[in-house]
Amino acid sequence: MVNIGVIFLAVFLALMTAIGIWGMRKTRTLGDFFLGGRSLGPWVSAVAYGTSYFSAVIFIGFAGTQGWQFGLNALWIAAGNAIVGAGAAWLVLARRTRRMTQNLDTMTMPEFLQERYGAKHLKPVAASVIFFFLLPYSASVFKGLGHLFEKVFGIPYDIALLVMIAFTGVYLILGGYFAIAITDFIQGIIMFAGAAVMVLVLTAPEGGVSGIAGKISENYNLHIPPEKQPPALTVFSLVFMTSFGTWGLPQMTQKFYAIKNETLIPRAAIITTVFALMIGFSAYYTGAASHVFFDPGSLPKNGAGIIQYDLIVPTLLTNHLPQVLLALILLLVLSASMSTLSSLVLVSSSSIAIDLYPSRIDTKTGKDRSVAMMRFLSAVFIVISYFISRFQIGIIVYLMSLSWGVVSGAFAAPYILGLYSKRVTKAGAYAGLLTGMALMISLFFILGSSRSPLAASISIIVPFAVVSLVSAFTRPPEKELLDRAFEGI
Repeated sequence: MVNIGVIFLAVFLALMTAIGIWGMRKTRTLGDFFLGGRSLGPWVSAVAYGTSYFSAVIFIGFAGTQGWQFGLNALWIAAGNAIVGAGAAWLVLARRTRRMTQNLDTMTMPEFLQERYGAKHLKPVAASVIFFFLLPYSASVFKGLGHLFEKVFGIPYDIALLVMIAFTGVYLILGGYFAIAITDFIQGIIMFAGAAVMVLVLTAPEGGVSGIAGKISENYNLHIPPEKQPPALTVFSLVFMTSFGTWGLPQMTQKFYAIKNETLIPRAAIITTVFALMIGFSAYYTGAASHVFFDPGSLPKNGAGIIQYDLIVPTLLTNHLPQVLLALILLLVLSASMSTLSSLVLVSSSSIAIDLYPSRIDTKTGKDRSVAMMRFLSAVFIVISYFISRFQIGIIVYLMSLSWGVVSGAFAAPYILGLYSKRVTKAGAYAGLLTGMALMISLFFILGSSRSPLAASISIIVPFAVVSLVSAFTRPPEKELLDRAFEGI
């Protein structure tokens, strides 16, 4: 297994490095580095969105935890992610986002919010939210990937982290978003094929995909009695958080900026929906199938006898897949994680290089320094991610748990309402951003980490009412600004 896996891994990483070098030759300006020159087609853009959506977290943590606790109800998460988080996001947001960001000449979420509302202090506030909460999230993905390599390959955790961080850095720093998008497309093909084969091979001995469903339902009710099964509100809040919550994440909305033209958006919506259905279904169906392959007594546990949900799927795959396929699945998880990581690091570094960097132009030479700064900061952020992953500082662990809810809660309402309504005001945008942050942080500690999906859902929904209410009583942006923002929409 190790020999096969190492060969697959070496070929994969060599290919990623080559694409990074190729991308470097196509990267001349900041727009090239951060948005690929807004020249990407529907297939590349759609798959880049999908691969940024799913990381090692879904295949390791979410699939095992929700698959065991929810049974086949976990498939509602897959359906919500595909229909709402992927397809509907493209149809509702992409055209207006691309048009308005071009009208306002913006490249990042903080830049968009500042220019859309004429609020010069909104950009540094938004950039700070991205820096403090997306960076720890990227570190958590590195951590999950490092543990997977440790288990499957027997590679020490520290070495696995260094390898992943080094190669992610190479193609990101060299090629920017163009290299990310191309590698995402290749990684997406691996993910799609690997996910399909994984489910088919895993379920074949048990009667296939449809045949095993009855066994999952029967065993789920035996393993988790009805009175202990999660209530509908828990299932709904998790579906909502992981589906609608993506609409406010900067690393996802960036994909809308970069597509070549608006006529390609419907095609991209279909592609990303099909992709998300395959990845989400395969992950959660595999997690639910743990009820066929395990009973409560045989689940992976730590020394204190506590169930290790993160180890359910890795243990299941290790025990029941042939060696060659297991190596392919490892590449699947690696692909999902590296694409998510590169998007997170790019957006996090942009929060300083683009949003907070005081002067992009060298006053002596007139040369644009922003691409060099983006490359430098991407490297710095990757190194910081390593240290966060390696040492697991206490406060950072809390930030990891809060990241999705805080970022989406802060940005979703000001961003989405700003695309559709001219009546939203600067004061409303500030109020919505701060409300989303404050609610998520407060509810996380009030409700507890186990109910963080409910806290995140509330933190995403409430700011929509806050933005609308505050905007009704405050002065709207200048007509000239609105005319420029909404031109052609």
